[in-house]
Amino acid sequence: MNELSAIWPTFGLTLTTPRLVLRPIQDADIPAAVGAALSGIHAPGKSPFSNPWTELPEDELGANMARWYWRCRAGMTPESWTLLLGIWHNDDFIGCQDVEAKNFASLKTVSTGSWLKKGAQGQGLGKEMRAAALSYAFDYLNAQVATSEAAIWNKQSLGVSASLGYEPNGSYRDQWGTDVVEVQRVRLTSNSFSRPGWKLKVEGHEAAARFLGL
Repeated sequence: MNELSAIWPTFGLTLTTPRLVLRPIQDADIPAAVGAALSGIHAPGKSPFSNPWTELPEDELGANMARWYWRCRAGMTPESWTLLLGIWHNDDFIGCQDVEAKNFASLKTVSTGSWLKKGAQGQGLGKEMRAAALSYAFDYLNAQVATSEAAIWNKQSLGVSASLGYEPNGSYRDQWGTDVVEVQRVRLTSNSFSRPGWKLKVEGHEAAARFLGL
C-alpha cells in the first residue's frame, strides 16, 4: 500500500471527455486551483455563489480554498460525500466540478456545482464538464436524479442546465453574502438527461465506488 489512491481510493478516479480530464483535487493541485481562481471567474461584485468566496482578499483566498478541500475530504462517508473534481484542459487547470450526495444509497440523488475561470469560458467547456459529471452519476453510480441551482440572473448556468435536460423545480429567496437573491432550482432524471454525443471514459471507478459504500 505505497500509493495514496490505495489509502484514499477516490484519488484513483479519472473521467475523460473529448477535451477535458476530471479527477479529484489532491493537495499538489491546490496551487493550480488557487491560481485559476485568482485569474478571475466572474465580474466584480457579481458572484454566482451563495457563499461569495471569490471576493475574499487575495492573501486569504488560497487558505480558504484549501480549508474547503480538506473539510470536504475529511467529512466523506457513505452517508454524505462530495467529490471535488478538478478540471484540466490541455494540461491547464481551469475549474472545478462538484458532485455531492447525502443518503445516496436510499435517495439515488446527486447535486452539482461548478466554477470555470474566465479564460476558459465561452467555449462549451462548462457544459462538457457537467455532462461528464452527470454521465458518471447516472451510468456508473446509478443515480436516478440530479439537482442544481443558480441565481435567477445567472442565465449562463441556467442555460447549460436547460441544454442538458434539467427542468425548473421551484425557486426561493436567500441571502448570498450581503445580497438577497432569487434562486432557481432545477432537476434532472436519468431518463430526461440530454446525453452528449461522446462516450465518457472512466478509470478507477470500482475502488472509488466501494469507498463510497456503493
